[in-house]
Amino acid sequence: MSVSIAEKAEKYDLRVPRYTSYPTSPHFLETETDADYRQWLSNLDPKTGVSLYIHVPFCDSMCSFCGCYTKIVKRYDPVAEYLDYVHKEIDLLAAALPERMTAKHVHWGGGSPTMLKAEDWKSIIDKIKSLFNVDEKSELAVELDPRTATEEYVKAIAEAGINRASIGVQDFHEEVQVAINRVQPFETTKNVVEWLKKYGITSINFDLLYGLPFQTTERVLDMVDKAVSLDPKRFAVFGYAHVPWMKSHMKLIPEEALPNAMERWEQMDAAAQRLEEHGFVKVGLDHYARPDDEMTIAMNNKSLHRNFQGYTVDNNPVMLPLGASSIGQTPEGYVANVQPLRDYKRMIDAGTLPIGRTRGLTDEDILRRAVIEQIMCNMQVDLPAMCKEHGVDEDFFANEEERLKPMVEDEICTLENGVLTLPEEGRPLMRMVAATFDTYLQQGQKKHSRAV
Repeated sequence: MSVSIAEKAEKYDLRVPRYTSYPTSPHFLETETDADYRQWLSNLDPKTGVSLYIHVPFCDSMCSFCGCYTKIVKRYDPVAEYLDYVHKEIDLLAAALPERMTAKHVHWGGGSPTMLKAEDWKSIIDKIKSLFNVDEKSELAVELDPRTATEEYVKAIAEAGINRASIGVQDFHEEVQVAINRVQPFETTKNVVEWLKKYGITSINFDLLYGLPFQTTERVLDMVDKAVSLDPKRFAVFGYAHVPWMKSHMKLIPEEALPNAMERWEQMDAAAQRLEEHGFVKVGLDHYARPDDEMTIAMNNKSLHRNFQGYTVDNNPVMLPLGASSIGQTPEGYVANVQPLRDYKRMIDAGTLPIGRTRGLTDEDILRRAVIEQIMCNMQVDLPAMCKEHGVDEDFFANEEERLKPMVEDEICTLENGVLTLPEEGRPLMRMVAATFDTYLQQGQKKHSRAV
């Protein structure tokens, strides 16, 4: 008997990781030394391109839905001081590399990078260019808060070399915005988009959320239509992760106003269908892109990847973190910078790379990570072929195949001759399918966000 959408929504409304890494960040181990990271850096192939992620942990107000590490400041002085430390960290990082390397992707996230001043952008990009190779093919991307961006600011980031902007929209309805403490009228977002295009930044992504307080399916559809009218190239449509046990400010959100599991499912499905009607192509779990966008092309030729920024065309095996709480990876393991800020500054002052947690990768970790990424990016993985590629017996995943049987019966996935495939109906639950291969989750796990 076929299981209805409603029954699947209730049955599989479980909390699992988002799988932007494997092992996931709760399993990174605290460290008091940067020795492992320095060794991993020294072992890098100098010909390998690297990505840089720079975290700016400041905002001028706290959005109640936010899950990022950030500090609320009303003055510029703390931001200026922090940037001085980031400059010092860039020096420390570059000195630890085997030689000058090429930065193919540089991403500024937050918090809110919009807290930076115009002159900050030229300064930090000049610093990066003095120590890394950066050319016209490199992607320089920034997360942008329309509420605090000005035309002068947009002009400055364009002149500094930024060529992609990711805009936080979340929702356009006033009642929803008030409930999440992010009042951002449509016209405010529209003005920023027009400025970006005026100064040559046409690669624009929008972040939307469903599952927010007071959201309805009708409001989600209206949100999508308004967002599409501004002509971004890509969308990320995330389910709001309500984790007040991890982020205390989320307790300000009225839980009785949050959609239930079925309502979240309906909102997600409605947003997906409407974006497809507007000509966008589904990419992975929650991204959408124009048919000619490089992300769609990467998905079609099976070169799509997933990292801490979500779905990406970035195939670099190296992402180097900069700034407090920033996170990264090398072929040998994951690293996460320390927080809070005082610890970050203390370690920089001591001439130490500010690493607070690391996670070395075993051969089994690398195999399982590859399987999970195939599920999350391609919705298919040939398990025997993957086992052969990684030098293990073809029946290595026999236990996982047994645990998949209920999902096969519920038509969430198929499993034929070891080839695991998710049909379109199974796309929203790919995190649940991927979690089957997560041995750390099986051993008992901290709480995560909802699967849908």
